[in-house]
Amino acid sequence: MAFLADALSRVKPSATIAVSQKARDLKAQGRDVIGLGAGEPDFDTPQNIKDAAIDAIRRGETKYTPVAGIQPLREAIAQKFKRENGLDYKASQTLVGTGGKQILYNAFVATLNPGDEVIIPAPYWVSYPEMVLLNGGTPVFVETKLEENFKVRPEALEAAITPKTKWVLLNSPSNPSGAAYSHDEIKGLTDVLLRHPHVWVLTDDMYEHLVFGGFQFATPAQVEPALYERTLTMNGVSKAYCMTGWRIGYAAGPDKLIKAMEMVQGQQTSGACSIAQWAALEALSGPQDFLPGFRTAFERRRDLVVSMLNQANGLNCPTPEGAFYVYPSCKDTIGKTAPSGKVIETDEDFVSELLQAEGVAVVHGSAFGLGPNFRISYATADEVLEQACVRIQRFCGALR
Repeated sequence: MAFLADALSRVKPSATIAVSQKARDLKAQGRDVIGLGAGEPDFDTPQNIKDAAIDAIRRGETKYTPVAGIQPLREAIAQKFKRENGLDYKASQTLVGTGGKQILYNAFVATLNPGDEVIIPAPYWVSYPEMVLLNGGTPVFVETKLEENFKVRPEALEAAITPKTKWVLLNSPSNPSGAAYSHDEIKGLTDVLLRHPHVWVLTDDMYEHLVFGGFQFATPAQVEPALYERTLTMNGVSKAYCMTGWRIGYAAGPDKLIKAMEMVQGQQTSGACSIAQWAALEALSGPQDFLPGFRTAFERRRDLVVSMLNQANGLNCPTPEGAFYVYPSCKDTIGKTAPSGKVIETDEDFVSELLQAEGVAVVHGSAFGLGPNFRISYATADEVLEQACVRIQRFCGALR
C-alpha cells in the first residue's frame, strides 16, 4: 500500500517558487544573478500599517481570533467592497484567510466533488489547477492569444462550459500576463454565464489597485448584479499594500458559501494571525494616498521593460494593463542555438539557457499553461530591470 496520497501524483510543485530558489542557490555560489521570478512588490509595508501592528501587540491582541476574522476587519472588508466596487455585503458575508491562496483553497474544499470542472483561462497562476486537482476537481483550460492580449473571449468560454462545470475562475489583472478586463469585456463573459445558472464565478482581484493609464477596474458581480448570488469575490492586502509576508487574504460571497468555507477553515487553520489582521484593518481603512505613487512606479517600470524586450531579437512583448508582470513570446527564438551549443526547443530551454548565460532568472510560460512565453516580474528597482533587459537583449542577440 502506497504511503503518500494518490492526489499528489497529479500535482506539480510551484514553478515560480522553484525559479526563485534556483536564483538564490546560484547567488549563494557567487554567481551574479538577477531574479525576476517572484511576484512580490519591492516597496516596504507603509509605516502606518506597521504602526497599527505594533500597537496591536502592545494592546495584547495576541490571542486566537474568530475563525472568520476579527469583527472590525470583516466590517472594513464589507465597507471596502461597497466603497470601491459598489457591492453590498454584510460583515457576516466576508471571510479572512491566511493569504489569498487559503481563500481559494477553502472555496474548492467546500464545493468540489470528483468530476466537477473548473474553467481556468490560460495563461494562469500556477496554483489554480493544482488546487483544483488536490480537491478532486478537473481543471478545464481555455487558451487565450497574445494577439487578443491574453483575454478569454465569450465564445471560447461558452464552448468550455459543460453540465459538469462548477466554477469559472477569472483573474484580472492577471498573473502572469498582466492583462485586465474592461467593464465591457467582463460584460461579454457575464452575459455567457447568465445563460448557465449552474456555473459559479470565482474572481481573483488581488491586483485590483495596480492598473495603469486610466484603466478602470471592474469585477463580475459589480458588472452583472444578477450574478451576485453565485460569485465569490476574492482579494487581499499582499500586492497593493506591500504586505506579502503578512499573509492576509479575504473574500465576500453568498452566506451559504461563506459559512461552508468558514467551517473548512475552522478545521484547518482557524483564524489568521491576529496581529496581521489588525494591520490589514489599517491597510483597508487607513490612508490610501501612497497607492498612486506605487502605481506610477510600476507603470514606469512596465514601459521600460516592454520597450527593451521588444528591442530584443526574437521577442514580442505586449503592453499589459495592470499587475507587475509582462509575458513576452519567445516563439521566434525556438530552433536557434544558445551560446552553450544547446538548441532551444521550448520556452523552458530558453529560460534555462538565459539563466546560465546571463544570470537572469525568469519563469517559463509553459508553467502557466501557455507558451512559448516567459514571465518577468518587474516589481524591482528600475536600474535592476534595465540591467536585466540589457542581458536579455545580449542573450537573444547571441542566438544563432
